[in-house]
Order: sequence, then C-alpha cells, then structure tokens
Amino acid sequence: MTGRIAHCTCGQLQIRCPQEPAKVSLCHCLDCQRRTGSPFGIAAFFDAAETEISGSFQTFQRDSDSGFPVTFHFCGTCGSTVFWYPSRRPAAVAVAVGCFGDPAFPAPTQSVYGESRHGWVEAPA
Repeated sequence: MTGRIAHCTCGQLQIRCPQEPAKVSLCHCLDCQRRTGSPFGIAAFFDAAETEISGSFQTFQRDSDSGFPVTFHFCGTCGSTVFWYPSRRPAAVAVAVGCFGDPAFPAPTQSVYGESRHGWVEAPA
C-alpha cells in the first residue's frame, strides 16, 4: 500500500492512507481547540476501509455538537491524537493533518465553527 502515512510523535501509532483525502476541514470548535491545544484542528477525511493502522492506541469518545459520538484514537505512550471515527460518517476516518508531517499536504477545503474562531486566525477562502 502506498500513499501518505500519519503517525504520533513517538512513531509507534501509524495510519497509512493510500488515497487522496476526500475532504480537508479546518475546525474552530472549542472541543477541537482543547483536543489540539491550538486555536483549531485540521482533519483530512479518508475512506476508512482503505486505510491501514499499525501500533497500539487508546480511545476517547465524546458526543459532537450534532449529538453523534466521535471516537478518538491516540498513542498511549506520547499522547498524540492521530485519527478518529465520526459516527455521523461511519465509512470515514478523520486523520489529524499535522500527524502527516507534510508542509505540502493539501489545504483545507472548508472551515467550520467560525463563531469560535480566534479573531487573528484567517479562514481559507
């Protein structure tokens, strides 16, 4: 399987994504801000059936604003959240764009929860 590989800080948890992302989303919601420790989160969405996971992980599940649970998968060693499954889109997996470590990764195609956006953050066009 070729394509992009995202991994945690210590490298033991990886997800291999052979295809291009279906969507890249920049989220300003307060939950993403808390999860990332930054003013936003950026997720790339892929077909979950086409990805390959290696390494061990722990999970944390929370409800989204829409009421659908989201299950986050993170490394138990370094704590990095690498990917998550939004139950609203059961065939998809969202991968933290920063875990790809690729400055040339495709830019976000949408920005959501703008009402929580920090005033100094510019949303993509």
